Amino acid sequence: MKQAYIKLHIALILAGFTGIFGKLITLNAALISWYRLFFSALIMLLFFAVKGKFTAITNSSKLKIGFTGLLLGIHWILFYGSIKYSNVSVGVVCFALSSFFNAILGPVINRRKLSIKELLLSSLTLCGIGLIFGMDASYRTGIILGVFSSMFSALYTLYSERIVKDYDSATFMLWQMGGGSIGLTLLMPLVLWITPVNLLIPSAADFGWLLVLAAFCTVLLYFLINAALKKISSFTVSLTFNLEPLYTILLAIVIFKEGREFTTGFYCGLMLIVSSLLFQMYSVKRLSK
Repeated sequence: MKQAYIKLHIALILAGFTGIFGKLITLNAALISWYRLFFSALIMLLFFAVKGKFTAITNSSKLKIGFTGLLLGIHWILFYGSIKYSNVSVGVVCFALSSFFNAILGPVINRRKLSIKELLLSSLTLCGIGLIFGMDASYRTGIILGVFSSMFSALYTLYSERIVKDYDSATFMLWQMGGGSIGLTLLMPLVLWITPVNLLIPSAADFGWLLVLAAFCTVLLYFLINAALKKISSFTVSLTFNLEPLYTILLAIVIFKEGREFTTGFYCGLMLIVSSLLFQMYSVKRLSK
């Protein structure tokens, strides 16, 4: 259990950089997400080529795992769209709502008992987002995209929790990234029709950022998350990742000087989100004794 929490918090630190890359890379949200999945799948193929041992799984298993990759890809499109339409800080704060959707959708998808404690903790996050929603109207589109992004993040975590225990992490990652890449490729004509772009090929700088994003903030990040999900609940994973805004906002303030745009409501909302995490951490620690 202790190792699972260590892996989870290393993943959290890596996740803090994902929003920053969304601002640094000049491609639109859909293309960032597609290249991220595609490069991640290539890295996993290279891993198995070096390892020299490939674990065979059934076609139905490939489809199940690939479906989680598609959910992940849609989450990324909405997440980076939120950043493009607002800023890094707003995009990552909205991501904290994933624990709320996890608490609501978890009993339906994984057929577990509805937890009043999870709902109460998630309500703090919801109130925090409500305070942040009172910011300048120019952020509204970004916030709406961010809310839907958090919903797909929760769906991804819940479906992954159901099946990840049946496979080793590397095999799961390969088919997740590969399946997600294929699924997103099929959706790209529709996505690019809705949000047309002039540039499809990344520049040299974007190519470098995408490789770093794929290798460290995707393959390593989700390898650690999948390993953690074998020992701890999806709700705890989602709620722990509510800390991601803190890491990312600090980076955004330093790199992009975003702190000048925030109101008192933003900081009050952020405090409520952090409070929900602290209460959950206290609860988990108390139960483990």
